[in-house]
Amino acid sequence: ASPKSFQPNGASEEALRCEIEELKQKDLALDQEIAQLLSEGYSLEELDKHISLLHEYNEIKDAGQMLLGKLAVIRGVTTKQLYPEYDLELSD
Repeated sequence: ASPKSFQPNGASEEALRCEIEELKQKDLALDQEIAQLLSEGYSLEELDKHISLLHEYNEIKDAGQMLLGKLAVIRGVTTKQLYPEYDLELSD
């Protein structure tokens, strides 16, 4: 296959641009939230602990999403269709 076949199409590029913009906005929001917490008297040490716990939570969540995805493929259903079976909300 030619290298061109590996290029994302226009829609994919636009989706990536949107995703990058969303991540930039989230980054900005998190910076503002950290500044707010510091101004309320939280220490950087406390924030580091919370950040560490959030990273751990996200890693566990990612692993769960991966497992749900594999189970969905095996069963021939969508991941969303599995959520009720495991008492998950779509926001989880």
